[in-house]
Amino acid sequence: MIGDLAEGLLAAQDEAESQAAFEAFNRATGMGAVRDPYPIFDALRSKGPVAIVETGAFLGGGASEFEIPPGMDGDIYVALSHEAVSRVLRDAELFSSAGYAQSMGVVMGRTILEMDPPEHGRYRDLIQKAFTKKAVEVWERELIEPVVSGLIDRFAARGQADLVRELTFPFPVAVIAGMMGLPVEDFPIFHRLAIELISVTRDFDGARRASRGLEAIFARVLAERRSSPRDDLVSVLAHAELDGTRLTDDEIFAFLRLLAPAGAETTYRSSSNLLFGLLSNPGQLAALRSDRSLVPRAIDEGLRWECPLLGILRRATRDTELCGVAIPEGALVSLNLGAANHDPDRYPAPHVFDLFRERKANMAFAFGPHRCLGMHLAKTETQVVLNAVLDRLPGLRLDPAAEGVHVSGMIFRAPAALPVLFEPV
Repeated sequence: MIGDLAEGLLAAQDEAESQAAFEAFNRATGMGAVRDPYPIFDALRSKGPVAIVETGAFLGGGASEFEIPPGMDGDIYVALSHEAVSRVLRDAELFSSAGYAQSMGVVMGRTILEMDPPEHGRYRDLIQKAFTKKAVEVWERELIEPVVSGLIDRFAARGQADLVRELTFPFPVAVIAGMMGLPVEDFPIFHRLAIELISVTRDFDGARRASRGLEAIFARVLAERRSSPRDDLVSVLAHAELDGTRLTDDEIFAFLRLLAPAGAETTYRSSSNLLFGLLSNPGQLAALRSDRSLVPRAIDEGLRWECPLLGILRRATRDTELCGVAIPEGALVSLNLGAANHDPDRYPAPHVFDLFRERKANMAFAFGPHRCLGMHLAKTETQVVLNAVLDRLPGLRLDPAAEGVHVSGMIFRAPAALPVLFEPV
């Protein structure tokens, strides 16, 4: 079943259109234009834990193609310290997620992204049935490991590769599409549509078309799984029940739209960032190679050091204050997860990648009621790809002839390429 599918999906990885759509999205979110935003965040935080920033300047960040979504004009209150971000995420009643209905909700449909408690908890509990520890263990064994292994097979004997283009970019979308039970022939268009969907602030009409295209793909699969369930995510969602309630087709479509870009590109960024951190610190890479018990620490440090998405949004439901700053009712509050993860009051030498630092929870997957639903799946994917790279690519190192290898971006962050050399096997 899943294992057989994993063997076949590798043929769908030459996705020129997906790559082009992704490169356009990356340019629009500052990749290449903004190499290191942390000095900017540090300067703002030095003046206080919450900054007031004009929306256009905040969302632009070197990405002139972005358009301001409806309801997001005016000033944004930016939480920059770990304490400020924590306070907002702990209080869903005072800082609402409902504002996402005006941006991502327009193209995704109504999802848990825009829900507040108690509605959020009810739907999250229902959807959580698809991400149990047992389910993730099955995905790891029968899907994630075969996908990663098959991709490495393509370049292991060559002695050189671009780990982004040949591994970290294609593997997460193959995994999430396989988990959904999509036909292999739909993988390339699924990937392109997932990218176009989250380009809503760059191309609203294109995002709407992508939303309809994804629904058409999902509808075919869901209709089959309603009557003939299989061992996949759509089947779990089609038949999950909580207190006598099942998800409607539209609710399932909305959740799958939400999951598509998260699975297609967020894991690509986090695994790429981690590999770059290790490759840039050969001593730590060597330590990890010799002591695999350090893998969980390395994953956590990679997420802290360069989280894939720098910020999320909330809206104040009434006049309040945050760390001494007055925030009016209805104000948009941005939670700068990257700045919180680089807060020197919590993480000494925060800009340094150090897998040996004291372990403290970070904000890469957010916190509180809206902590990322797929967090354990994402960590499992990263663990599999990291162990596979360590096992199968001896002598792994950055190609010394390559220039300009670095993480960049103002909203989403990742390296554009990871050219490496290793001993061919």
